Amino acid sequence: MLHQKLVKSVLNKHKKRDSWFLDDYSVNPYEGCSCNCLYCYIRGSKYGENMDEGLAVKTNALEILEKQLATKAKKGQYGFVAVGSGTDAYIHHEEKLRITEGMLQLLLKYRFPVFISTKCTLIKRDIELLKEIDRQAILPDDLQPRLKRGVILSVSLSTTNEKISNMLEPGAAPPVQRLELVKQLKEQGFLTGVNAIPVLPFISDSGEELEKIIVAAKTHNADYILVGGLTLFGNDTADSKTLFYKFLERYDPSLLPKYQQLYGANWYTSFSYQDELKQRANLLCKKHSIRNTILE
Repeated sequence: MLHQKLVKSVLNKHKKRDSWFLDDYSVNPYEGCSCNCLYCYIRGSKYGENMDEGLAVKTNALEILEKQLATKAKKGQYGFVAVGSGTDAYIHHEEKLRITEGMLQLLLKYRFPVFISTKCTLIKRDIELLKEIDRQAILPDDLQPRLKRGVILSVSLSTTNEKISNMLEPGAAPPVQRLELVKQLKEQGFLTGVNAIPVLPFISDSGEELEKIIVAAKTHNADYILVGGLTLFGNDTADSKTLFYKFLERYDPSLLPKYQQLYGANWYTSFSYQDELKQRANLLCKKHSIRNTILE
């Protein structure tokens, strides 16, 4: 059921620029997400086990966003805006409600650059609008010499295995469609990459499986691939760790003790695991001549 919500603020200013995605701001047209990824970092909060059932649309979001953008633009406080940081901006409700489209029109009006990461093919609807933003956006002074464009698009992928994706990301487009989306967005002239975030321990983080993802990104003409690990929060029924462990019981129960040892009471893996994953990803990116950062 789709709920309605009034908000007092919608444009969030970060304390510092995101080092991976380069965004200084974020906006979320919806609360909750119909992709329903079991590992989603926002699970365990008010959204519940099925985020689509608790999904809310911010009915006054465009009015509030325009006021906030106008203030920032007047002060010259330009920066990349991540559209859909706590929800996918192109969930299936967007096809009818068009809140994301309205936000992009306002971002174009006030000439703010845009970062979008999605698992949904509906983004193709807004290609012409995104092209205008790409041409007209005003970048922060320090990014102008290095970037020279106003839109960065990423397609998220945790595995190339459709069976696993269907279990973990039931509302997202299949991996093969997401990879084709990368190619299509690149053909339209966008700076386009793959967010291999999260890769899944003992499932898609092995040398062979990680290389499959990186090769697939390269084959589909991605400009870059960002590789990041899996975070698992909480122990309640609606929390991502609980839901992911239930997935492991269905998919491969032998992995459950490995995860319990890897995560323990933490929501993150050990720093040694993270460093080892980073080093392997770097070597594979170098091997296949694809960069692992957005900026060259």
